[in-house]
Amino acid sequence: MSQYHGSACRICRREGKKLFLKGDRCHSPKCSFERKGYPPGSQGRGRRGKVSEYGIQLREKQKIRNTYGLGERQFRRFFFEAQRHKGVTGDVLMQLLESRLDNVIYRIGFASSRRQARQLVRHRHFMVNDRIVDIPSYCVRPNDVIRVKDRSKKLAAIHGAMQKVHEGKTVPYLSLDKAKMEGSFLERPNRAEIPFDVSEQLVVELYSR
Repeated sequence: MSQYHGSACRICRREGKKLFLKGDRCHSPKCSFERKGYPPGSQGRGRRGKVSEYGIQLREKQKIRNTYGLGERQFRRFFFEAQRHKGVTGDVLMQLLESRLDNVIYRIGFASSRRQARQLVRHRHFMVNDRIVDIPSYCVRPNDVIRVKDRSKKLAAIHGAMQKVHEGKTVPYLSLDKAKMEGSFLERPNRAEIPFDVSEQLVVELYSR
């Protein structure tokens, strides 16, 4: 499956919203979205025409897909899995995406971005319930414990990210013990608990066409 390896800043500019894809850089004056708020490309500064209903739905899908770093086929699998679950499809979709190991590591504070979290997972720096997991898309379950592997506890990237996290300041469905360098996925989140301003219902409408 192909994966986007281009500039993360271009994605934010295309979506017209800061998605915080590059960690610390997104909070600095170097952020391209702050310096160039218009879309990328030669027509970026030009006047946009009216966006169709389909275009609006597509942009919301792309916003979610790019934020969580998913390819199109991978995103579709998550969507169709959400349809098979009980509950509101859009809410279930967001719950499944928040359950990804790379996202959980980012939310807990072991990485400054989801991109960095994926790289750290692939390099086998984390354990889930005392078992090394190197698959970023691995879905964490309620009460699972995620901890930094003993040999990785001195890694500069992890320490740098953790220095910016205050104890107990994670999202409600996660907990963090900075001393032990471990966190827990307490429960699947309610949609209101997920800090992501997006309309997933538009994605449901898009796939219902």
